Order: sequence, then structure tokens, then C-alpha cells
Amino acid sequence: MIKLLPALLALVIASPAYALEKVSEEDAPITVYQIEDDFGFARDMLKAAIAGQGLKITSTLHISDMYERTAGDLGLEKQLYNQAEAFEFCSIMLSYKMSSAHPANLAVCPLTIGMYQPAGEEDLIYVTFRNAKLLGDGAETEQELHDLLDGIVREAFE
Repeated sequence: MIKLLPALLALVIASPAYALEKVSEEDAPITVYQIEDDFGFARDMLKAAIAGQGLKITSTLHISDMYERTAGDLGLEKQLYNQAEAFEFCSIMLSYKMSSAHPANLAVCPLTIGMYQPAGEEDLIYVTFRNAKLLGDGAETEQELHDLLDGIVREAFE
């Protein structure tokens, strides 16, 4: 471990400093952050932050690939993204709390954090997640969900 310390320190020092900026309104149904970086590197940082919370990504949705593959067949001419992906995962503890507040809250799982780079932009990346509104007595759990998702994004990019 002692031999790894200098390498880890060099990696941290060489890592770019992100300027994570929240660009959505406080009461918006979706939280949106903006960063400036390479999409692939940012994707890896986000995936590591999800795993760092002890959560397993169960599905990666390759949104931009899907559009690219099917847009022509459907007559969709406008390119929306250079790149876009979404990561699905679940927290059993929060899922249990949501479902305890009201059984229909299972619709909120899996949790999803998406990231995209708009068409025509090279360095701007947006990271986004839904702000859950739960049925029943779920206000406290809504805040826990937000704190988890927001914490993951901040861990990845601050």
C-alpha cells in the first residue's frame, strides 16, 4: 500500500478540477448540473461514484447510440446529442422506505442518473437526475433520494 500512495497522489494531483455548476431551478422536477470535460472520463468518474456508494449499476442506457441507430428509419432528422448515457441502479434501503410509504412508489426504482453532451458542443456535459415525488408519507425519503443522487454527482465531479 505504501508503494501505491505516490501513484494515487499523482493521479489526484493530475486530475482536472471540475467546475460543477447547477443549472436547474431549485424546485425543478429534474436536477441538472453542467461540467466541462471529456465525456468518457466524466462517465468513468460518475460510474465510480455510483459504485463508491456501494451501488451496482444494473443497466447502462446508450441513448445517443439508440437515436443514431433508429433516427433515420423514423424520419428524425435533428441530432440531439453527441453522446448520451443513463445509468440505472437501486438502493434496497431507499426502495424499502419508498415502498413502505406507499406500495406504488416502486415505480421510482431503478434510480437513474443520466449524462449528455448536446449536439455541436465538444466539452460541455450535463449530468441529470429526477427529483422523486412519492406517494404516502414519503417526504423524508424524497429528501434521502435527492441527497443520495446529488451526493453521487458531487462526489464524481467536485
